[in-house]
Amino acid sequence: MPKSRAVQKLANESYVNLATFRRNGAAVETPVWFAILDGKLYVVTDGTSSKVKRIRATKKVRVAPCNAWGGVTGDWVDGTGRTLADKKLIERAHAALQEKYGWQMWLLDSTSQLFGRIGRRAYLELVIG
Repeated sequence: MPKSRAVQKLANESYVNLATFRRNGAAVETPVWFAILDGKLYVVTDGTSSKVKRIRATKKVRVAPCNAWGGVTGDWVDGTGRTLADKKLIERAHAALQEKYGWQMWLLDSTSQLFGRIGRRAYLELVIG
């Protein structure tokens, strides 16, 4: 169950626009899938992506509900992000994403496995509000 009001507002959304920040303060926005677990947002992405590098460098994030193309449909909320290392938390986050996205997550998992990208995945934990 979502804990903060900001997280509750995102509970029925399919996408959030995730803004990560360069060291110079410039925001870079990307629409992503997410799941809510224990009042936090969890995202899976390629571990070699720039958003992962930016989160590791600055930890600053902001999110807003959006459509699949990144068009923001609500208010931005500031927060912090980190990459996960805890295997049990990663498993829980992945299960939450599977529950939310069903066959779409299965397709993402299958193609990642097929093309050898599954091993370089990173899971992000976002604390907002």
